[in-house]
Amino acid sequence: MTRLVPHLRSSLHWLAILVPLSAVVGSASALFLWALDAVTRVRFDNPWLLYLLPLGGLIVGWFYQHYGKSAGGGNNLLIDEIHQPGAGVPRRMAPLILLGTLVTHLFGGSAGREGTAVQMGGSIAAAFARGLKLDAAHVRVLLMAGVAAGFGSVFGTPVAGAVFALEVLVVGRLQYDALIPCFIASVVADWACQRWGIEHTLYHVNVASRGIGGHLQPLLLGKVILAAVAFGLVSSLFATLSHRLGDAFKTHIPRAELRPVVGGLLVIGLFFLAGNPDYLGLGVLGNRPDAITLPAMFTSAEIPASAWAWKLLFTVITLSAGFKGGEVTPLFFIGAALGNFLAVVLGAPIDLFAALGFVAIFAGATNTPLASTFLGMELFGAENGLYLATACLIAWRCSGSKGIYPAQRLP
Repeated sequence: MTRLVPHLRSSLHWLAILVPLSAVVGSASALFLWALDAVTRVRFDNPWLLYLLPLGGLIVGWFYQHYGKSAGGGNNLLIDEIHQPGAGVPRRMAPLILLGTLVTHLFGGSAGREGTAVQMGGSIAAAFARGLKLDAAHVRVLLMAGVAAGFGSVFGTPVAGAVFALEVLVVGRLQYDALIPCFIASVVADWACQRWGIEHTLYHVNVASRGIGGHLQPLLLGKVILAAVAFGLVSSLFATLSHRLGDAFKTHIPRAELRPVVGGLLVIGLFFLAGNPDYLGLGVLGNRPDAITLPAMFTSAEIPASAWAWKLLFTVITLSAGFKGGEVTPLFFIGAALGNFLAVVLGAPIDLFAALGFVAIFAGATNTPLASTFLGMELFGAENGLYLATACLIAWRCSGSKGIYPAQRLP
């Protein structure tokens, strides 16, 4: 009985920290999601805003160059600080990434929201740690909890958020020492975000039909494996192009605040080449009934075969040039579009293969197959769990070890 007292005291101590921290992070995610929806609708109503994207990029680049300092490291700074605490995560990271992402989306840059929520979570967690004067070991756990809270609340997937924070640090290895704090933080943050009235996008995926006696269909499983290889190769392509184009921008445009200006001009040029505004912004909402959106890929057989490639190019240019946001939602779009195309080619269920691509390309690009599997189960239901897990694991193995986060360590 006496052995339980220290554990109980430690648990109450962590709860006293994690609950308010997670409530703040969840509320910050709610504010971000509300504002993101608002600026997206403003852009829909004013399509000419796209032509101001270079100016928006200049503003974002200037602020990060003059005030961002280490905050410009983004997710990679968080990963480095978790591995080996150093100068710390600055408080300014949260407001800068929030404003930078909203500017990116207001003017039509192709970016996501995961990076914003994760960086806000990490920045808020670091502020809590400084205020409480925690030691390095506790700071590490609290930063991981902040990452989990941000990811879990912005997507409405608390289990995936907790596992992502553990899995993203080292390729192929989970950091179990922070499992419970990350789980608590992700659940509380998701609850807090929902309490503000935020509603996440719902996807309906039918349960894949079973063969005789309710067994798995070998033919369908074979198609899933073929598609997963393609998902892995495309996730590797995304990561490789992102790194190489980012290096090219740094090499040829030494002034950091000018890189988004050039990137904005390139995005405008792509817009004219594609002849379609649907590859701008987040890709979840549309401003017309036939828009190419993420939800449409689960129901429509009319999605262009090249949709995934266009979104990949728009996103790689936007983020490599220095615009702010995340890679994950565009990866969802790319994966679902590719899955939709492969379903038509292979004669497979469109909704299932869109869901497989949605999570499998994320798994390959971030080296987080377990978090991606849980993400798929939380978003699409556990009934197709075997297909989701198969796609995520194979895509991860086919993508190579180099993902979108250079700070990830190899075991």
